[in-house]
Amino acid sequence: MIGAMRNIALALLLAWLVPAQAALDIKDIAIGAKEQDVKRQLPSVNCKPLQWESKAADRRCDDSRVAFGGVEVQVTFYLKKDVVEAFDVRFNTRELDRFVSFLKSRYGNPETETRETIAGKGDKPREVYKALWQNGKQRAVLTAQLEKRRATMLVSRGDFEEEIYRVR
Repeated sequence: MIGAMRNIALALLLAWLVPAQAALDIKDIAIGAKEQDVKRQLPSVNCKPLQWESKAADRRCDDSRVAFGGVEVQVTFYLKKDVVEAFDVRFNTRELDRFVSFLKSRYGNPETETRETIAGKGDKPREVYKALWQNGKQRAVLTAQLEKRRATMLVSRGDFEEEIYRVR
């Protein structure tokens, strides 16, 4: 009995000390959600069949004005057999610091976070920000070329990135 109580106390202490990692989601829509869930959370979303053949998805749902973390974003959900397999979030690069601060408060610190300058021969140097969050087999990859207008974050699982545009 005392051993069981000690185990319970230890489990509670560990749960309190180790912060829970939130699901990688947008507006409480995570990978694995149904199309109906997307439509319920985002009533203005437009869903339609994917315009190309892909193993990764067969439908997409787009919404051009979603407030997420105080930033207006555009989002595309990719679905396969009525299940969200990935979503792509696009936003104005001017909002990068605010958006990343929100993501850190929601998902925790990224596993990797870099700012680097890329310069080719004779090319103007480009500054690029990259961050990666992982939660099990799911990952969120945020990339922003700081001199460009749009930044993007792709949240996916498995080999979605390789499969979505693969020519069949």
